[in-house]
Amino acid sequence: MTFRPLHDRVLVRRIEADQKTAGGIIIPDTAKEKPQQGEIVAVGPGARNEKSELVALDVKAGDRVLFGKWSGTEVRIDGEDLLIMKESDILGVLEEGEAQQKAA
Repeated sequence: MTFRPLHDRVLVRRIEADQKTAGGIIIPDTAKEKPQQGEIVAVGPGARNEKSELVALDVKAGDRVLFGKWSGTEVRIDGEDLLIMKESDILGVLEEGEAQQKAA
């Protein structure tokens, strides 16, 4: 089954955090927080402005994003837990390629 979000909504898959701290301590499941990073699976066509013009989204499928702790609505599609949220709930896009180039 495929899912297509409507308007300015996006479908996000959470990216799980590391199981250990930097010091090597294993974090038990009960102490873990929900990850605030995700990968966009699908995007809607965009929202309409005051002139009824379609305004495309700034994110696309495959982007890694950061979002708020309580953002989105949890859904289960084809046995996978995903989030549906508005584009405005996304705090930013993680761009690994540019960060690596600047560090080099």
